Amino acid sequence: MTDYNALSAQLAALTEGVPHPIANLANASALLWQTLPELNWAGFYLLEGKKLVLGPFQGKTACIEIPLGRGVCGTAAAEDRSLVVADVHSFRGHIACDSASESEIVVPLHKDGRVVGVLDLDSPVKERFTEADRLGLEAFAAVLERQSFLPAL
Repeated sequence: MTDYNALSAQLAALTEGVPHPIANLANASALLWQTLPELNWAGFYLLEGKKLVLGPFQGKTACIEIPLGRGVCGTAAAEDRSLVVADVHSFRGHIACDSASESEIVVPLHKDGRVVGVLDLDSPVKERFTEADRLGLEAFAAVLERQSFLPAL
């Protein structure tokens, strides 16, 4: 079981006082990649207009643009809610950037009360993500939001 309190504390220590959003998001994705088991992708998409654009990540190459409302990431951003998808093949409109992905979790990121991007994790294991993961990753995302360095797009 992942200790999300410790993970969030590590993220805070890495990013506190660091005014470089891309570098902080890169370190955040690396921290998730090296800590959480059974991932094949960990990273961020940042909102630009009506689409999400690929940000810092760890894993295989990824889709560069995702329209709002499409796929798991676009839906989570458009609806401003975290999504835990046990089987991505059953998610209507799923965008398969990596055919090995079986499950996914997406958490919206906010600045000044608006969605500015999403945290996205993929796994090659069905039903990899739980309610505990959702709560822990929402707390992890909140560390990034509190740092106030997320880009206002």
